[in-house]
Amino acid sequence: MHTHPALHLPWRVLVGTVGAVVVLAGLLMMVVPGPGLASVVLGLVILSTEFRWARKVVRPAQVWFHRAERYGMRLREEFFRRLRERRTARRRRPLPDTTSD
Repeated sequence: MHTHPALHLPWRVLVGTVGAVVVLAGLLMMVVPGPGLASVVLGLVILSTEFRWARKVVRPAQVWFHRAERYGMRLREEFFRRLRERRTARRRRPLPDTTSD
């Protein structure tokens, strides 16, 4: 769309309209039940594909998301490591002797 000069402006208008509608729906969903914050972020991501100001707004959210993703992966790996250790320790534990009187 960016290479054809006649389609550049209509494309930006379309992206701007869709992004604005999604942001407004997200703001509305913050009051009524629904995924409000997620919709606002999605609308800003849509807008950021064409508008530099939206890219600047979305950038901190992207940084936060990547940090949260890395933190979640570390937590997951730690959880599974502890689970494996507990299973290994359970297998190595001797069974109680029940042959006594």
